[in-house]
Amino acid sequence: MMAVLTIARREILSFFVSSVAYVVLTVWLLFFGIVFCLLAMFFGSQPPGTGGNLLQAFFGGTTFFYLPLLIFAPTITMRLLAEERSSGTIESLMTAPVSEVQIVLGKYLAAMTFWVVLWLPTLIYVWLAAGTGENVVDMGAIAATYLGLFCIGIFYMAVGLFMSAVARTQIAAAMLTFMVLGGLFVVGLAAYATVDDERKAVFEYVGLWSQMASFSKGIVDTRFIVYDVSAACLALFMSVRVLQANRWQ
Repeated sequence: MMAVLTIARREILSFFVSSVAYVVLTVWLLFFGIVFCLLAMFFGSQPPGTGGNLLQAFFGGTTFFYLPLLIFAPTITMRLLAEERSSGTIESLMTAPVSEVQIVLGKYLAAMTFWVVLWLPTLIYVWLAAGTGENVVDMGAIAATYLGLFCIGIFYMAVGLFMSAVARTQIAAAMLTFMVLGGLFVVGLAAYATVDDERKAVFEYVGLWSQMASFSKGIVDTRFIVYDVSAACLALFMSVRVLQANRWQ
């Protein structure tokens, strides 16, 4: 366990030493701040009782929520192992007294830590929405929303880590992660274009839109949690196998 924490701490410190972390945080906060302001102005212009729920719209009600995830998730994870390989430090890491599982879990813990850091400032928007007096803030729904965001991070960070393990460069890792996550997002949107109930159910299960629509309403659907955790475990397992193959080579 200490080896995992050491690797995670090393990764977090190296990430915040670089300018990438601060650029990502700044752009992230500016983008979602603008989106929140636009949504607040829209709902504020609606007649009382007909404007809908501001926080539900903010957390997954529009495409403005999902598109940044497809961009920032690859940005966070692209350097985890691909940078080690491109800089030549992967050899020293692989010869250190740590296992492939510990390396993967340490890198993954660092990515999840940064994912949580990204979402913590959005609590300000919950506070602002509650302060207006026009939006009834259900704290149970808010807790479910952040649980959904955490589950998405579990899935997205694991996929990004696997792509960083198989890619030779950071750009390649980012592009691969974007293609996989973007493809799954498009599959989820297909649920709105099909009339077949069975296919629609499958598309909704795979897609991110239905998951956040459920969690933002305070509905904790364990099917989505099982899906996210299972996909993450598979991606982490494959990452370990990639590192083991590299060690033997």
